Amino acid sequence: MLQKTYIRHLKEKIGEDVDLAGWVTHVRGSGKVYFVQFRDGTGFVQIVSGASDVPAEEFEMIKHLTQESSIRVHGKVVESPKAPLGFEVIASHIELVSKTENYPISPKEHGTDFLMDWRHLWIRSPREHAILTIRHHIAQAIREYFDSRDFTLVDAPIFTPNECEGSSTLFATPYFDSTAYLSQSGQLYMEAACQAFGRAYCFGPTFRAENSNTRRHLTEFWMVEPEVAYMDLEGDIELAEGLVQAITKHVLTHNAHELKLLERDTKALEITANEPFARVSYTDAVKIIQDSGSPFKWGDDFGGADETIVGSKFNRPVIVYDYPTGIKPFYMKKSAENPKVVRNMDILAPEGFGEIIGGGQREEDLNVLEEAIKKQGLSPETYSWYLDVRRYGSVPHAGFGLGLERTVAWICNLPHVRETGAFPRLPNRLKP
Repeated sequence: MLQKTYIRHLKEKIGEDVDLAGWVTHVRGSGKVYFVQFRDGTGFVQIVSGASDVPAEEFEMIKHLTQESSIRVHGKVVESPKAPLGFEVIASHIELVSKTENYPISPKEHGTDFLMDWRHLWIRSPREHAILTIRHHIAQAIREYFDSRDFTLVDAPIFTPNECEGSSTLFATPYFDSTAYLSQSGQLYMEAACQAFGRAYCFGPTFRAENSNTRRHLTEFWMVEPEVAYMDLEGDIELAEGLVQAITKHVLTHNAHELKLLERDTKALEITANEPFARVSYTDAVKIIQDSGSPFKWGDDFGGADETIVGSKFNRPVIVYDYPTGIKPFYMKKSAENPKVVRNMDILAPEGFGEIIGGGQREEDLNVLEEAIKKQGLSPETYSWYLDVRRYGSVPHAGFGLGLERTVAWICNLPHVRETGAFPRLPNRLKP
């Protein structure tokens, strides 16, 4: 018995015998030869089985293989210019592990709601497999980017005693004799962590109880949130721009096959990977929106449509900075030159995908921060641990959050974030 080989390594095995284990996607053929489309979780490949190649009882079994039946295959990898991968496997033995009956997702067209109900099976399809593979590589690129720049991964808690942004969109849960909230963000904890490690980041799930059913919103999503001591807004922008470029370079290098399967035009990704991002102030962005005919006023917060208008003016990501103080959380540092705005930034993806990063410089002055907390109607006592970061060795610091699902949606050019994770959670969907 040979050691099992994965499809992703078959190109290195041309001319060799291999053992594979996986599932049938479909079978075609007649007479003396059958073609089995086969997957093993790392890719898809064609298995060719001739009547003279395998024992007669196995050849008869192959004729009746059904979609998603599980099989083991022994055969030789051979070059084949007509095959999708440029090679295929000529089987000498095929063993049936289990036969599937009445698989619910047939090759015909299905509605999205139907497919989401069967999400646990839909993720087996080539398209969903490609999206989730790209997601994996984006996460890998994120970790490599920070780990290679002296960052320390510090896990933020999921249960928190207070909100991060003074918002009412929280999931509350009983916590023994008190109430806890599912975390909206790990940022406040990373602000503490960066004063212990200098450069820290968390990467995990966050939750928003916002009953929003747009193509950009989920109730559970993943964010990477770096925070750096002794960093200002300019350093923060440079760090964020470098991260997005590192992600696009990694995907272009490692996921060409998946991007092709998704029919993704990579021009915008290539520009993103290699050219500086555009930069506009919030004030200039307002003019862009108003020039489009929108009644948008200075001081309004951007909606998805507004972000699309601004982003459509550029063929690369655009960094919008210095938003009005009134629409940003209490912890944002006000501009010394213009206290009506804060030293923050968002990065809007091109092609209409909107914000993928939000961040900025944090207020390091204890007195200013205490006043800001009171002004927003929050309790200084609740945030006492957070204020301790300013009481004991406060320094200028900055950071941001990148939404993984929105980034996947943009990289893959998906119309909705519900396909960006294996098991998405939306206001109207809690299963599977």
